[in-house]
Amino acid sequence: MAISDWPIDERPREKLLRYGAESLSDAELLAILLRRGIRGRSAVQLAREVLSGFSSLRKLIAADRARFCAQPGLGPARYAELQAAVEIARRQLTEALRTGPALSSPRATRDFLTARLRDLEHEVFCCLYLDNRHRLIHFEPLFRGTIDGASVHPREIVKQALAWNCAAVIVAHNHPSGIPEPSQADECITRRIKEALGLVDIRLLDHIVVGDGASVSLAERGFLA
Repeated sequence: MAISDWPIDERPREKLLRYGAESLSDAELLAILLRRGIRGRSAVQLAREVLSGFSSLRKLIAADRARFCAQPGLGPARYAELQAAVEIARRQLTEALRTGPALSSPRATRDFLTARLRDLEHEVFCCLYLDNRHRLIHFEPLFRGTIDGASVHPREIVKQALAWNCAAVIVAHNHPSGIPEPSQADECITRRIKEALGLVDIRLLDHIVVGDGASVSLAERGFLA
């Protein structure tokens, strides 16, 4: 049966308009993005099969293009549409950081950093450059690969911080293992970055390590005191 033949209250788009997006299941939300199904399957049925194939909405969003397009009923156009929707959400979160409360509290950055870093299969080290009111000026991934003294260069962070004319910096990186516990290398590079930024009167407010559904703030642990 086509979705157009369903009762109005059960059709995803009409249900969203009447009751709000939060009333929809993951499959119903995905069905709205897919817009139509394939032969023998409605958009909702296809969405359920896709979510089952990837185990979760998170894994679907994090899937690379080749794996996404290999799923029956999907393809490059739908991959582009889904990634565009995700990027819109990320940019909205970035705007909220620029215009919202100051980022002096580690918790204020975690939703943003988790959305950016949680599902990556490789380590990425990034910087958030803040003004003198601790509001976001710019977010920038700087280094990729194993985070240690050889791969993260404090001088590059200082260079970029001066270029953005910032007053403070928050650095962050992810642990693809999903375990956010900071390593000795993480603590060592944090100390080096703090000292390098201090030479040009820029404060390092925090170093946040992002795992799978959790994060650790070195500032909260007193490491930057």
